[in-house]
Amino acid sequence: MQVKIAFGRLSATAMLQKLRGANLEVHLIDGTYELFRHYHALPSMRDSEGHEVAAVRGVIASILGMIEKGATHIAVATDHVIESFRNKLWAGYKTGEGVEPDLLAQFSLLEEALTALGVVVWPMVEFEADDALAAAAFTSEKDPAVDRVLICTPDKDLSQCVRGTRVVQLDRRKNIIRDEAGVIAKFGVGPLSIPDYLALVGDAADGYPGLAGWGAKSTSRVLARYLHIELIPESWRDWGVDVVNPFALSETLHRERKHALLFRDLATLRTDIPLFESVEELRWQGATAAFPPLAARLDASLGRKASRG
Repeated sequence: MQVKIAFGRLSATAMLQKLRGANLEVHLIDGTYELFRHYHALPSMRDSEGHEVAAVRGVIASILGMIEKGATHIAVATDHVIESFRNKLWAGYKTGEGVEPDLLAQFSLLEEALTALGVVVWPMVEFEADDALAAAAFTSEKDPAVDRVLICTPDKDLSQCVRGTRVVQLDRRKNIIRDEAGVIAKFGVGPLSIPDYLALVGDAADGYPGLAGWGAKSTSRVLARYLHIELIPESWRDWGVDVVNPFALSETLHRERKHALLFRDLATLRTDIPLFESVEELRWQGATAAFPPLAARLDASLGRKASRG
């Protein structure tokens, strides 16, 4: 797969959208997901010093494509380090172990490239990129000028941030938007119950196992009625829910409740991180003077300079 990066002026459509004051949409991008996705989708490409740059090149081209189509308010969150405060809460939580060095090395380059491009970037250290996206969505939603917030990732963790049709998830690869009805259709529970759902079924990607026996169907049926773990009656006889082997499920929950609540804490994204005060801080104003030479490093065949908007 070959990616061409073009840095011309904004399209007429994008310019008209800006001039006419079209609906204000905030695009919040999971930079970690995008970097992983492009790393595994694109053939290797190295700069003149031998550093792998294909994934960064792919992500930047993708974001430029969004801008060309009219996106105006954009921010990207990255995991500057894979580890976070959650590793102190659960020893088995995900780490950077096993991630290819060529991929890890591109995080800093991506952050540098985004900054040069004039895109707001949040390189997370103590918290995760998912936390930054959650906090940014929470702040953006409170602004009455914002018509819609698009959290650009298919990650199930971010489903907890969806609100009606105003805060949604966008899977850019499949071009699918998931609103609150879509979350319920996929998981059987609403966004507010997603941390409880993940706590019970587990999340192998994040490194916590959930509770034995609590599969997706049983969990969704119980939580669809009770919403949160602490509201589930202690005795299965009081559940009033049709699930397989409810006695074993209730026994496990009673025995492992402490772990269930810990896993829910791991799954709960933090929305109180101060990232910005106004969504206008996320408006793309054009690339900086630092971008053309960096773009040339990513693609030696570039013949045009980045526009300043």
